[in-house]
Amino acid sequence: MLGTRSIKTSAKNWAIDLAIRMVDLTTLEGADTPGKVRALCAKARQPDPTDPACPPVAAVCVYPSMVETAATELKGSGIHVASVATAFPSGQAPLPVKLEDTRAAVAAGADEIDMVINRGAFLSGRYLEVYDEIVAVKQVCGDAHLKVILETGELATYDNVRRASWLGMLGGGDFIKTSTGKVTPAATLPVTLIMLEAVRDFREQTGRQIGVKPAGGIRTSKDAIKYLVVVNETAGEDWLDPDWFRFGASTLLNDLLMQRKKMQTGAYSGPDYVTLD
Repeated sequence: MLGTRSIKTSAKNWAIDLAIRMVDLTTLEGADTPGKVRALCAKARQPDPTDPACPPVAAVCVYPSMVETAATELKGSGIHVASVATAFPSGQAPLPVKLEDTRAAVAAGADEIDMVINRGAFLSGRYLEVYDEIVAVKQVCGDAHLKVILETGELATYDNVRRASWLGMLGGGDFIKTSTGKVTPAATLPVTLIMLEAVRDFREQTGRQIGVKPAGGIRTSKDAIKYLVVVNETAGEDWLDPDWFRFGASTLLNDLLMQRKKMQTGAYSGPDYVTLD
């Protein structure tokens, strides 16, 4: 029902600009190079070179080995540097390795860390082990914000999604995130709804506000606006801000830019209007 809302004219313009400001522009491929990351950072700063009024994105998310390059390119821009860590995407490594992975990313300049929970431990019922690991990673993050990736596509039930969300929040996470983007299904509206209910209830009980980041599979402006409707109707207006809601995306930004231009000119741009990252 929420996904069928009709958002048009000035409200759609506002939603598209907000969605752009919420994007964590991401490249997490084995073929990543410093040149690719520098180009991504340039796009993050000025997503539409033909329109200086186009807002920048929230963050650039890369592997730890690329953090230094991203931090150098984004210095002074206000755009966050996010790094995956803790043996992303599997999470299958000893805790000391995960902690060193996190320390290295923070030392290189990351101000946001995206960690993956130990799904094997969680699905085996070893919830305290999952919680303790989140606490340990949070401690080595220092001032960097921690996003806890649940990998909801492997959690099987909505009850598990809610339980994992609470573990992430109780362990000290600043955000809870749906997915690594490497598992199908990745982000879905129902799963994101469950997570938004969890952060809403957590704030009611503790007074602490936690962010939510759906990641993977969100490719169109229409999809992004559906998520914004769910945010507004479930958690409330307080979460309609890049500090509290993000999109983990590599292709979403291009469609947002083309839809933004369509709203301005009345004509669709061709696919060559935007860069392929």
